[in-house]
Amino acid sequence: MPTPRLLPQLIHRLKQLRKRAGLTQEQFAEKIGMSYKYYQHLEAGRKPDLRLSTIERLARAHRIEVSELLAKDSSRRR
Repeated sequence: MPTPRLLPQLIHRLKQLRKRAGLTQEQFAEKIGMSYKYYQHLEAGRKPDLRLSTIERLARAHRIEVSELLAKDSSRRR
């Protein structure tokens, strides 16, 4: 579970990666088999108690490691 100070950067990275992939929240959620409403709440910061398994699932969906997902800033381009 991310610490409170990691949550804003996780949210930022999720938005950044999703937009880079050219997907809406709904399209991304559907692609990974997650509820659109859940993902919407996640990106809005209303899900501060994320499970590690959810974070791993999000990283896999973006084809990156969890550490890259939690990185403050990444210049890596896919």
